[in-house]
Amino acid sequence: MAANRQSVLAYPAFRHVVFWVFAFLLLTLIYGTAYNSYSLGITIIVMLLPVHVTYFYILSGWILPRFFSRGKYVQAIIAVLVVMICVACLYRLFEIFISNPYILHWYTKRNVKLNWPQMDESRWQQFLEPLDFANALERSNVVVWIGVTLKFISLWYERRQAATQAELNFLKNQLHPHFLFNSLNNLYAFALDNSPRTPEIILGLSNILRYMLYECNAEKVSLKKDLDILHDYIKLEQLRYEERLELNFNIKGDVNGQQIAPLLMLPLVENAFKHGAGETIGVPWINIDVLVNDRELIFKVSNSKPDCNTADSRRHFSKIGLSNVQKRLVLLYPARHRFNIYNEEELFITELKLELYETSKPVA
Repeated sequence: MAANRQSVLAYPAFRHVVFWVFAFLLLTLIYGTAYNSYSLGITIIVMLLPVHVTYFYILSGWILPRFFSRGKYVQAIIAVLVVMICVACLYRLFEIFISNPYILHWYTKRNVKLNWPQMDESRWQQFLEPLDFANALERSNVVVWIGVTLKFISLWYERRQAATQAELNFLKNQLHPHFLFNSLNNLYAFALDNSPRTPEIILGLSNILRYMLYECNAEKVSLKKDLDILHDYIKLEQLRYEERLELNFNIKGDVNGQQIAPLLMLPLVENAFKHGAGETIGVPWINIDVLVNDRELIFKVSNSKPDCNTADSRRHFSKIGLSNVQKRLVLLYPARHRFNIYNEEELFITELKLELYETSKPVA
């Protein structure tokens, strides 16, 4: 149901209908109270609503995209002022020729005496009345500028979303060549030794790259699928280390029916292999723990550290993979994640906690 509501609200036509229904109700309240008759108020609104509609779409459909969105702010202000005066004149003409005579007739028919001396003047004199023109200027702008303000908010939100999506795409695209570069280095080492496992590595690598290129364009992917790809990557790395690596990969909890942003876990494991196990003399070790508790994911990777000085150990922090994950988490899971890095004397730990998405269920 929530997905259906979001899809309906995504249609611009529906949002416009909602706005004009709101505008009609607001004007009904204002005019109905002023005339002490909601039936009269509704009739007058129907007469004057075309002016409001025309005014709004000139501002939102012409002036904003033609001048304001292009940074032509002076031209935009001049255009708004010109249109504002023209609309106020149009509003006065509607009042003089349509709504005011109808109001006078409505009250006269009900034997209500009105003290309305302006109606005895000529239409030209009515049009030149400064106080009535000021009132027309005010009435024609009340609802329209509520709509324009909402339009500004909508444009700001769309631009912000577009900028966020562009940054996410950049970070994701940055991750692909980084992973490919590291994987090709491993493949090159096997090819030099004429290893019979080279075809197996190429097949596993192609499976991971297929996932990256074709399935990771989605905003969310299946947690199980992301873990399967992670498992495929670990198998590729284990081929390189053979018996020299101690690795534990534990999954606890139900991973079915959960969704996650793609490729958040893989860089953490890749970092452990490349800058932990790959640089450790002796027998390196890596522990990978996945815990799914209801809608929370806890993903923890710990690995042995090479014997090096403190300055060299800081490379863990500065690599593309980890910084990439940190930036993506800020954009994708604001206030819904924790990402901690522990650089201890003999081990390096990354721990990710985030709130998972629930798989969307089809509506019957």
